[in-house]
Amino acid sequence: MNRKNHWEQVYSGKPPDRLGWYKPRLQTSLEWISELEPDRGAPIIDVGGGASTLIDDLLGAGYSAITVLDIAEPALDLLETRLGDKGAGVTWLCGDITEIDLPEDVFELWHDRAVFHFLTEAPDRERYRENLCRALRPGGHLVIGTFAPEAPPKCSGLPVQRYDLDLLRETLGKDFELRQHRKEMHVTPGGVEQMYLYCVFRYAP
Repeated sequence: MNRKNHWEQVYSGKPPDRLGWYKPRLQTSLEWISELEPDRGAPIIDVGGGASTLIDDLLGAGYSAITVLDIAEPALDLLETRLGDKGAGVTWLCGDITEIDLPEDVFELWHDRAVFHFLTEAPDRERYRENLCRALRPGGHLVIGTFAPEAPPKCSGLPVQRYDLDLLRETLGKDFELRQHRKEMHVTPGGVEQMYLYCVFRYAP
């Protein structure tokens, strides 16, 4: 399965607000980011940012050092078009998180809602983790949202890896200290219920 082709077809086939993971406002992520990084100049990366509204809200709150990474170029095009001049300072990266080479020790905060759980093979999860550990500064934070055990076994036609708290902690490894977590029900635009596990980890290698 070619991940890039799959996601480019997904984003080309539906408007953003009809995609399964769409949410008008990522309230939990926004609250946690604001608590963790009051410095509006802190470098933040949104992995799998797609056409999410998170970037709109972060820019509106005054954050000025934002990077958006997505595997699907149409998703980034949609977001750039929507933001217009407001997105002039955003760094846009098109690539697969399991393949792209990210710079070292750059980001204070790494945000991922609904990318990690699509990595169902152990080598892909390990490459994700290698990029995470390389790009996130020691003392920085990971804000991550994955499918919980109660969620469906598939999303957007693909299988997912569902996580309880113990499995997610084990997968990320001892360098990531859990700071807080919660479960939250997401209802897709089509009415499907998906339970998410949201966590904050501190990177302490």
